Amino acid sequence: MRPHATPNPARSAAAVSRRAFLLGAGGIGAGLALAGCAPTGSAGNRPETITFYVSKPEVIGYFDDLIAKFHDSQSRIRVVRDSTSSMSANFVRNRPPDLGCWNYNFSVAPFVEHGALSDLSDLPEAATTNPDLWPLMQQTADHPGRKSALPYSVTAASVIYNKALFAEHGLAVPTTWSEFADVCERLVQAGTAPIYGTFKDNWTIAQGMFDYTIGGMIDTPRTFAALRREGTSVGRGSSVSFERDFRKPMERMVQLRSWHQDGAASRGYGDGNLAFAQGKAAMYLQGPWALGEIAKTTKDMDLGTFPLPVTDDPADRKVRVNVDLALWIPEASRKQEAAREFLSFLMTPEVNDRYNADNNGFGVRKDAPPASNPALTGMQTYFDDAAFYLGASQLIPAEIPVANYAQSIAFGGDAQRQLRTLDADWARLALRTAA
Repeated sequence: MRPHATPNPARSAAAVSRRAFLLGAGGIGAGLALAGCAPTGSAGNRPETITFYVSKPEVIGYFDDLIAKFHDSQSRIRVVRDSTSSMSANFVRNRPPDLGCWNYNFSVAPFVEHGALSDLSDLPEAATTNPDLWPLMQQTADHPGRKSALPYSVTAASVIYNKALFAEHGLAVPTTWSEFADVCERLVQAGTAPIYGTFKDNWTIAQGMFDYTIGGMIDTPRTFAALRREGTSVGRGSSVSFERDFRKPMERMVQLRSWHQDGAASRGYGDGNLAFAQGKAAMYLQGPWALGEIAKTTKDMDLGTFPLPVTDDPADRKVRVNVDLALWIPEASRKQEAAREFLSFLMTPEVNDRYNADNNGFGVRKDAPPASNPALTGMQTYFDDAAFYLGASQLIPAEIPVANYAQSIAFGGDAQRQLRTLDADWARLALRTAA
């Protein structure tokens, strides 16, 4: 399973400006997948039919089952599930789905920022949402005075480690950078690869080494807010820049590079899941989406997680999160009340909690239970304390190929050169957007 709100191939299709995206570029394709077609009957007795768009391929079948359960629970509303339509085209034609369940990343930003999504703040489910999650939503996209979407699932990513290998070598979970470096050196001396790298797939570097080092060392919300204010001025001489503010994190990333196995540059995500399941490295910088893939090779492998410590202050430790899925209802929907009823069904604790338990997510309500997978326990306290951050790669517009730059660093390229390129890209995009 690949992440779909992380820097992966799903973002590469969005390499167009937000304005172009809203006008119809970056479409996903065409076609309609149906789930639970409305039954025949007289016009007066027919249930109201709504369209429900699901963006995440891995869970389409899961939501089809939920739609069937919803149909069994009542007869007033029927749901047609769509997974292939072009959202931008549908919005332009004033025919968006009635309810969306989408990865909350830059793909949804144009619709939020232009007020195309209705305000859900009056729903009871908005009041029960974990308040620590709203800043994450606003960092990605915001429309003043509205809650344009409700978080449905949050994923948290950190270091996955092989508990058996740690025990075999007498290693404790590191809480500082110095301790982490010591763990890596001891593993190298013992002939064990400290970290398994999959540099062939650039998104794994962006969501891993790149995001972990930045998020563990700097205040990403404040830094990116400053970058947005600087806009076209970002670069040498500006009050904030990638070249200056990201320099120390990238120094850590270069150090991390040396603790990966030989041949990391030619290994992809699938290779990494298999090799890690076979015990070929002690640590893996991946998110919970990898756990199910690892289990296909080695079932019940004893795994744990911990935030990568990037400084020598244990209090600086945080985990990388993303709002993996969020629910929204377009302003243009003519069936908003029916859509809200189905949304409320999806957000009931027994439905929402089961989804997150089955898909290695963290709950979104104030009273949500802890993550059910024991491997995620090492991140629970950080999630509960809001010691988390959105990955920097998710805060950089998709028009900028940040995953390629992260890959260049992983391959041995000059980190400062890549950061200077980021500055130039940011300023150029700001100029084009302003125009």
